[in-house]
Parts: sequence; structure tokens; C-alpha cells
Amino acid sequence: MTATTVLRAADGTVIALPVERWRAEPAAEELDVLARAVAPVLDVGCGPGRHVLALARRGVIAMGVDASPAAVDLARRRGAPVLRRSVFARVPGAGRWRTALLLDGNVGIGGDPVALLRRVAALLAPGGRTLVEVEHPGVATRVLRARLERAGERGPWFRWAVVGADDIDDVAARAGFASSVTWEAGGRWFAQLARP
Repeated sequence: MTATTVLRAADGTVIALPVERWRAEPAAEELDVLARAVAPVLDVGCGPGRHVLALARRGVIAMGVDASPAAVDLARRRGAPVLRRSVFARVPGAGRWRTALLLDGNVGIGGDPVALLRRVAALLAPGGRTLVEVEHPGVATRVLRARLERAGERGPWFRWAVVGADDIDDVAARAGFASSVTWEAGGRWFAQLARP
């Protein structure tokens, strides 16, 4: 039996993390999201690189960035072109990416979704898009102090955010995106944000 990894907030809230899904091939709803991507694509918080690899199989130029050494190592062993770094550090091709991905809840990176989306917008070409996975309608957008826990092990505290589908329009507008479209697929919620 595999130990479950959770994200535990300082207020006691526990969020189960779909680690097995992150290691598997993209699900049908994710492939539908990836079909909206226009090359070149930057996968922010790419983890083990499954979206980058799925795009490459379709002939779409894509690269991932992730700050986790373990995730980057796994992605590279799978053959995904991935850089180990924060999205807030220097990213090659800044201003030329046509699509950025923030899937698997990665809009929470850094605990400030407006700042993250502003940074992503700066990496996009004019008219570029960002494909974001958000929480279900009714889930409150909030900033958390959280840590990863697994089988009695606890990681360091870090800032994370949760963005609900009801709030993504406002968050995107404050980050400078011109419009957004939100939809549900496979029980998950996604949004496409357009850079002016």
C-alpha cells in the first residue's frame, strides 16, 4: 500500500494530492486542455513532465520548469525537456511563449495567484494564452501556509494559494489578462486566459 501525500495547511485543512495521477499519462480532460495549447508551450510547475511529453507526441514544441529537484530528475529521465528553476527566475524565451500551462493546481505557486499570473503574462507573447486548472465553483480563493506530509514525514512550510472557478475572472483581470473562459471536464475545472 502506497502512503498518501497531502498538503496540510496551518489551519488544519488537509488537501489530498493526486500524486498517482501526476505520474500517469494525462487523462482525457487534460488532453482536451492540451489541444487548446499553441506552440511554443511553457509548462509551469511541470512536475514529472507528463504534459510536456504529451505535447511532444503531438509535435508541439514545449518545455517545462519546476523548482523540485526530484520532479525535474524524473521528467528528464522520461525524456522531457525541463529546467530546474522557479518561474520567477530567468526563463528562456521570455516574451515569446504562445501558451503557458498552470495545471494540477499550480496557480497556487508562491501563494499569490495575481503575482504568478503577472509573471506568466510577462513570459507570453502578445495574444498568448494561459491554461489554468482551478477549484470547483463554491471553493473560496485563499492563501495558505502549508506543507507536504507523507507517512509521518513533514516538509517545510511554504505559501500556497487555492483559486476557485468563481474567482478566476477577477484574479486574471487583476493580473492583466483581457478575458477568460471557464469550463468543467471530467469533474475538474479549467480556464483559458487571454493576454492582450
